[in-house]
Amino acid sequence: MPGLDRPAPARTAPLPDEQALVSRAAAGDRVAFGQLVEHYQSACYGLAWRLLGNADQAADATQDAFVHAYDAMRGYRGGVFRSWLLRITANASYDILRRAQRRPVASLPDPELGERDLPDPAAPNPLAEASRGELHRHLDAALRSLPHDQRTAVVLSDVYGMDYGEVARITKVPVGTIKSRIHRGRLRLRELLEPHRELFGG
Repeated sequence: MPGLDRPAPARTAPLPDEQALVSRAAAGDRVAFGQLVEHYQSACYGLAWRLLGNADQAADATQDAFVHAYDAMRGYRGGVFRSWLLRITANASYDILRRAQRRPVASLPDPELGERDLPDPAAPNPLAEASRGELHRHLDAALRSLPHDQRTAVVLSDVYGMDYGEVARITKVPVGTIKSRIHRGRLRLRELLEPHRELFGG
């Protein structure tokens, strides 16, 4: 996708007239939908790139997501449009990831992970503490080094703010497995980012 060789920031502010554009798009207005696509294209590509780690696959996932979103607009039931669109993008990305894997990802809970090892919702995580600039470059590299299942769970949860249930629905695995993947992914990220701890704020 031209001009989108790097992931965009996770947060994209809504358009001032977004609700009106969404209503028009839901009524079949292609111009309104095109404005929404133009505004959120970088955010959707950024999510796909972080999940897939491949520019061509990310572009394909973003394109698939917009096609699906356009087809689904007439059934749009309201809510935060950005979140709705990002969920579609995450699903499109995960579909590509599943097709690329020779064997399906196991969805059984990790037998070595007990309840005591599950993530503490109140505990800080590297993504929540990240500052801009150099740390983000290290963070992107660290995320790309995670196994696909952990990267997907961590990105959806910690970068894009989806709850465990949303991540579980997208990845089609139990919530307990998602918690396990997030926990292990965060631990690995802390290890990878430890040499750059001076980049974190106080």
